[in-house]
Amino acid sequence: MRLSNLADYGVVVMTAAARAAAEGRLSSAAQVAQLTGIPAPTVAKLMGQLGRAGLLTSQRGVAGGFALAREASAISLADIVEAIDGPIALTHCGQPGADCCNLSTSCQVKPHWAPVNRAVHAALAGVSLAELAPERMQVPA
Repeated sequence: MRLSNLADYGVVVMTAAARAAAEGRLSSAAQVAQLTGIPAPTVAKLMGQLGRAGLLTSQRGVAGGFALAREASAISLADIVEAIDGPIALTHCGQPGADCCNLSTSCQVKPHWAPVNRAVHAALAGVSLAELAPERMQVPA
C-alpha cells in the first residue's frame, strides 16, 4: 500500500500544525510551506481539505491562521489519510456500492477484502498525530 502524494503531504502539514499548536501558535499556509518545502498552493489546498474534514480550524485576520480542531492525540493517521484520499482501502472491492471489475458478481476473493481494509484502517487509526509530531524533535546523535 502506498499513500498518494497529497495524503503524504497532508500528514506533513498536520505535523507542522501540531508542532505549532504545542507552541501555542497558529499556522499559516505560507509558514507551513516554508517549513516543509511543500509548495504554498498545495499547502493551502490541503489545509482547506483538512479544515472541511474537521481536523483544522481557521481564524481570519492579521493574526489568523490554522489550528488543530482537537488535541493531536485525538487525531489519527487514518483521519488525515481519509480527509485527503477518502476511505482507506487496498482495492475498490469490498467498498459499499463499488462495482470493482467485470468479475465482481462471481469473484471468490471480493468478500475477503472488507476485513483486510478494516485491518489496514485499524492500523492507521492506532497511530496518533501526537506520535507523528512530538513536541521536541529527536536529533540523531
